[in-house]
Amino acid sequence: MIEIRLLTEQDEQALALPNEAFSLFGRLQVRYDEMGWQAKEERFAPEDVSQQIFPEEHYVMADVLKQGFAVGAFDGETCVGLGIFTDDWLKYMYLADLKVAGAYRGQGIAEQLLHFALKAAQEKGYAGLWTIGQDNNLGACRFYLKTGFVIGGLNTRSYTHTQQEGKADVYFYWEG
Repeated sequence: MIEIRLLTEQDEQALALPNEAFSLFGRLQVRYDEMGWQAKEERFAPEDVSQQIFPEEHYVMADVLKQGFAVGAFDGETCVGLGIFTDDWLKYMYLADLKVAGAYRGQGIAEQLLHFALKAAQEKGYAGLWTIGQDNNLGACRFYLKTGFVIGGLNTRSYTHTQQEGKADVYFYWEG
């Protein structure tokens, strides 16, 4: 049984949950028109599918708790999922990081982390959560939309003049 709970100073080790590779198999094409935000999926050709892994973050619990909170998913004493949430001036708390150990993916743990965090954020006076997904991470974009997030913005300039030029950031918002 997976336990979802807020992390405390005693859970420092849970912050070391390593990042693991994920597949980049498509892009969420986002546009805004008179009907609001619209999105459609573009699947990559098999030869264009790749893997990505984010660099490790090296979180420090005192800093995480000063800036917001963290939620962990535990299988016994082992942390198998982690969400980092930071305070923001908006009425939405920012989801800074969300990850689930590879062996535990596909079991609904990330969604459980978000539901728990949404309630905690609303108890702090926030209307909901917001996060950013890269448009070429179709798996993450699909997940946020399936969970109930809505598209609230698109930034096509974030990666200009970088090795990732051509990507865009999709802004997602969720009130539950």
